[in-house]
Amino acid sequence: MKTSARNQFAGRVSQVAAGAVNDEVSLDVPGVGTITAIVTHASTVHLGLKPGVQACALIKASSVIVVAQGQGLRFSARNHLQGTVGRVQKGAVNTEVVIGLPGGGAVVAIITNESADALGLAAGQQAAALFKASSVIIGVPA
Repeated sequence: MKTSARNQFAGRVSQVAAGAVNDEVSLDVPGVGTITAIVTHASTVHLGLKPGVQACALIKASSVIVVAQGQGLRFSARNHLQGTVGRVQKGAVNTEVVIGLPGGGAVVAIITNESADALGLAAGQQAAALFKASSVIIGVPA
């Protein structure tokens, strides 16, 4: 599967919590952990999502929020990937931030230069990548 999404995480569906309109799909990703997605019930049926099925979670880098480490912070975003900043590349308007994950994976975020400066992001710094379950697109092999 080729996509423009910078973050592509292959794994297996571990759980599906069915709802009347939307379903919550949990995907276990080696080296990353669990990624939670909210998809329509119709998409769950169409894609054949059930425990054990191989799937891929796609997250646009612009949907990822970067958090510099702090004490006692809590967030409503379902997906919270803890890691270490591996690279910070500043552009004319935005900054690309690559956060390495403990299991060897990485997540990429695109944030404003102003935000990158305010967070004081630098390689080696502890950081977290947050994204809402509704920002995750699930794909399956064709």
